Amino acid sequence: MSQNQATPLELSTPEKIRDALHNALGELGAVEQCALLDYPDYFNLGDHLIGLATVFYFTDVLKTKINYIASLNDFSEELMERQVGKAPIILQGGGNLGDIWSHHQKFREQIIAKYRDRPIIIMPQCIYFSCPENLNKAAAIFNAHPNLTLFTRDNYSYELACKHFSNCQVIKAPDMIFQMVGMPFPSFKFNPRSPILYLCRQDSELNPTLSPDALEIPNLVVQDWVDSTNWIYRGRGRFGGLKEWYWNLPGVVLLVREGWQRGGLANPLEWRLRHRWEHSHPYVDKFNAFKNPFPLRFSWSLMHTGVYQLSQSRLVITNRLHGHLLCLLLGIPNILLPNSYYKNESFYKTWTSQIPFSRFVKEPSQVPTAIQELLTSS
Repeated sequence: MSQNQATPLELSTPEKIRDALHNALGELGAVEQCALLDYPDYFNLGDHLIGLATVFYFTDVLKTKINYIASLNDFSEELMERQVGKAPIILQGGGNLGDIWSHHQKFREQIIAKYRDRPIIIMPQCIYFSCPENLNKAAAIFNAHPNLTLFTRDNYSYELACKHFSNCQVIKAPDMIFQMVGMPFPSFKFNPRSPILYLCRQDSELNPTLSPDALEIPNLVVQDWVDSTNWIYRGRGRFGGLKEWYWNLPGVVLLVREGWQRGGLANPLEWRLRHRWEHSHPYVDKFNAFKNPFPLRFSWSLMHTGVYQLSQSRLVITNRLHGHLLCLLLGIPNILLPNSYYKNESFYKTWTSQIPFSRFVKEPSQVPTAIQELLTSS
């Protein structure tokens, strides 16, 4: 089963894309309570933005009670059953439906295979399988579920899902981050002399033909999402897996991460602004309604760090889809580059190609021209 949706002709502002998101998600109808699974417990800011936006949509728009939130690492069957019973299961959206990020896909398939007694909703995802056998396996599991809704966030994924997941309700929708359009973000003073940032991912989705050196842009600042690869999260991170006994002492992980790695010693201005954001922003009261607000509060904290990072540049070049999307929400001129497969290009063509302060560029030689166009028009 599929819902054949034509992309709206007018998508020239983030607000119009948010409206398209709400129109697509309106197919869900009423959801009184639910469980939200595969919530991020790692340092990919894009997934934290998706998670927060999903929570905001269900609680603010649908007035749903999310009575259980879990990552794939801390999921408890017993706890979910006790807190939500047979309520629908929401699976986090993003770009990990496929065989690149196999641990997410394995968890998703296990949940869908086990819980056929309740509705399951997969929030907007890009789909990519490099191995046909893996796609066929996923299709068999998905199609065996009697009430599975799959939101896809680009035309390519939508067509693939309609072809292979024939027993699912397939709906095309933008990324969940557009739920945050209009939300009060922190505002930083803009400096037109600030550098150009290349927000460059270095993982398995990197397209090597668009490395920083290939762009040949003078004075280019190259970063990924802050230096989160070295941060520690609860009991995991660097330092040999944190197996030493002293990492289990109360408050030690928090002290090291927030006091040193992210704290005043590393970036005192961002640290002060972030703490104000974490405690005085009107949205933080929303988290008090959850049994375990820590994951949401941590996502909220990471979002400030990402907003601060992007706001230090007059233009952002990125191969991270959510670098592009967060720039759209902040009004920052940006250039989106391809990742290792069709995700970035297909999403751009499906939803964001009409945004006037953004470009998609496939060749390194085209980047300087795009920079000049965006800086001249801004």
